[in-house]
Amino acid sequence: MPEKTENNQQAVSGDAAEELEEMYRKARAAFEIIKDWPQEKVDEMVLAAGWEWQKEENRQKLARQAVDESGIGVYEHKVAKVFTKTVGTLRDQVGARTCGLVRDDPEKGLKVFAKPMGVIANVVPCTNPESTVCCLGLSTLKTRNAMIVSPHPRTQGSTALTVELGRKALRKVGAPEDLLQCIAETSHAKTRELMSRCDFAIATGGAALVRVVYEAGKPAHTVGAGNVVSIVDSTVDLKATAAKIVKSKTANNAASCSSENAVALQADIYDEMLDALRAEGRYLCDEHERELLRKYYWPDGKTLNREVVAKPASFIAERAGIEVPEGTRVIMVTGIKPGPEDRFSGEKISPVMTVWKWTDFSEMVDRVGEILRFSGEGHSVSIHSLKEDRRMELALKTNVGRVVCNMGHTAANSGGWGSGMPTTDSLGCGTWAGNMTSENIDWRHFLNYTIMTTPIPEKIPSEEEIFGEYLKKWGRD
Repeated sequence: MPEKTENNQQAVSGDAAEELEEMYRKARAAFEIIKDWPQEKVDEMVLAAGWEWQKEENRQKLARQAVDESGIGVYEHKVAKVFTKTVGTLRDQVGARTCGLVRDDPEKGLKVFAKPMGVIANVVPCTNPESTVCCLGLSTLKTRNAMIVSPHPRTQGSTALTVELGRKALRKVGAPEDLLQCIAETSHAKTRELMSRCDFAIATGGAALVRVVYEAGKPAHTVGAGNVVSIVDSTVDLKATAAKIVKSKTANNAASCSSENAVALQADIYDEMLDALRAEGRYLCDEHERELLRKYYWPDGKTLNREVVAKPASFIAERAGIEVPEGTRVIMVTGIKPGPEDRFSGEKISPVMTVWKWTDFSEMVDRVGEILRFSGEGHSVSIHSLKEDRRMELALKTNVGRVVCNMGHTAANSGGWGSGMPTTDSLGCGTWAGNMTSENIDWRHFLNYTIMTTPIPEKIPSEEEIFGEYLKKWGRD
């Protein structure tokens, strides 16, 4: 029997420990080969991997296997997503310097040198078992790091295939293939052991995974749960806005943490916006149907039924015992109260949305804060408004890393062709969610820096320069 650790978690067997040690040894050897490579050679290696991952035939294979293994998501959407995430990541890297001297400031006498971290453990979710490898694989290669992937138990095959395609690309250009590796027959114990052996970790998952990652005792990037509320006011084109929201919500059957989980509609346009959403395939439950849905989603009153994750609205309605019109794409329920008393105010990871009504914008911003404190703080919010003061108020008052304005949320939040957000599948949620960063995690987050300083002319600031304005107002006493 495997041993138990001090915190009563199962440890890996001796054979598994040897397997992981051998993987780390090979990754470290590969890392030693490239750690001093020049930028041009690194960029060629990155482009080789990106080219292989974005090929149509490979994206189709990856998407097909991911859907078949997990039973969630939409094949066509996954095919498109692998392209967007791969090419979007490459676009963001154009011109980026990650090798050697990356900044020279003669005025301050500073030179900044970029250094790799070493071997990075990458814990991958079943919702994006292929595109997460592409995003982070390109980022770790760009920064001259090695990566060992721990796939989700449900999607080991699609993640392993993604890694193997990357290894093929590395061989083609003469780079060491062991810069990319994937654990076979993964388990929670193996994942924990992998993170403890590597030099750094990145884990894309919810709060429970965050705790496991930090228990491994290595520096790490983690992410948080999403629970996007999309505020809509009377200044926007309601028909166009409804189309954006429903398209975003139904992308990959709402598997993304960036999917809208609620809409908050201004009272003046409430009925009209519901009509616009109905035209796009939404169905609003009555009180009885809402209760049936609630019992199906949270059978024990608090734990989400994993059967609903990224399933079509028709599947959910049938299992919940609700009759919905043909062509229903999104099921909606009215919100009652933010917090555990109304589970519909939290993340649902499926084509179900909660609808709120507001008359006072500032009050609605406060309510969004309550909703996020229950579920999703640190992640993101959305607003459809032409009023800059409202967009600014939402950004200033809400504890999130991202505010998406007048766009479908999933098309913009983690990068997109019409969004300036950095491309990623891993969204940091800051200290609000126990994460190291609130940024979109990309190549910038896998570097160490060495700063060299040389003498510059000494200049001590005068009292007036530092304290002038303060002394004018408060005096010297």
